[in-house]
Amino acid sequence: MVSIKFNLTYYLLNTNVWPEGPEVTSTLTVDYVVDMMIGELYVITFVTAIKITADWLKEHKRLTDLEKLQMETELLFLKTQVSPHFFFNTLNNIYSLSIEKSDKTPKIILKLSELMRYLLYETKRKRQSLSKEIICLQNYLELEKIRHGEDLVVNMDISGDISGKRIAPILLLSFVENAFKHGANKNIGKVNINIDFNIKEDFLYFTITNPTPADSEYEQRLNTTGGIGLKNVKKRLALGYKKDQYDLNIENGQNLFTVKLKIKV
Repeated sequence: MVSIKFNLTYYLLNTNVWPEGPEVTSTLTVDYVVDMMIGELYVITFVTAIKITADWLKEHKRLTDLEKLQMETELLFLKTQVSPHFFFNTLNNIYSLSIEKSDKTPKIILKLSELMRYLLYETKRKRQSLSKEIICLQNYLELEKIRHGEDLVVNMDISGDISGKRIAPILLLSFVENAFKHGANKNIGKVNINIDFNIKEDFLYFTITNPTPADSEYEQRLNTTGGIGLKNVKKRLALGYKKDQYDLNIENGQNLFTVKLKIKV
C-alpha cells in the first residue's frame, strides 16, 4: 500500500511525495514509510472497528431473537401442559352419562367445550384478563364436581376488584389441577379444596389448599419432584415475570398442601 501510494503521488501529482514532511522527499525513505504505515494503520483500525462492531451487533440481535423465540416456544409448551388425563376422564364421564341418558350430559359437554375453546383460542396472548381466567377455573371446577360428585367440596372466595386486571393465561389452572391430581384423586371420602382470590392494588394474592393422602411414598415423591405441574408453573413465572413481580410459597404440611402466590396483575 505504501509503495502504491508513493508511485501514484510521484508520477501523477508531485515528485515531492511527502509535502507535509520535514524536508523534500522524492525517494522511499524510512521516515516516509513509517509515517505512511502509521496513517494506513489508523484507517485499517477504524474500518476494522466498524466491521467488528457491526458483526457484534448483528450476532447480538441474532442471539436475542433466538433467546426470545426459545422463550416464547417454551412458554407455549408450558401453557399446553394441562393434563390430558383430565380430558380423558371427563369424556369417559360423558360417555357413562350418555348411556344413562342423564340430564347432566348437555351441561358437561357445554362446560368441556367452553374450557377447550378457552385453552385453544384464548391463551395465545402474553396476558389474559383475570376475569376470564376465573371463568376458566369455574368451568374446570364444575367438571371436577361432576366427576367426584358429593365427595368433593370446593370453596372459592373472591375479594377485591378484578376489573382491568391481567395475568398469564392458565397459570392458576395449573395450581388447581395439581390440587385435584394430588388431593381429590388420591383421597377416599370427603375432600375439601379451598381457593381464595384477594386483589389488593396491583397484586393478586392467590391461595389454594387441598388435603394430602396419608401416604409416605407420595409425600416423599412430592417433596423430591415438587410435581411436574408445579415445576412448569415455576418456569413460566421465571420466564414471564420479573423477580419483584411475584412470590410463590408452597407448604406441604401435615395432611394439608398449600400454595400461596402473590403476583402482579
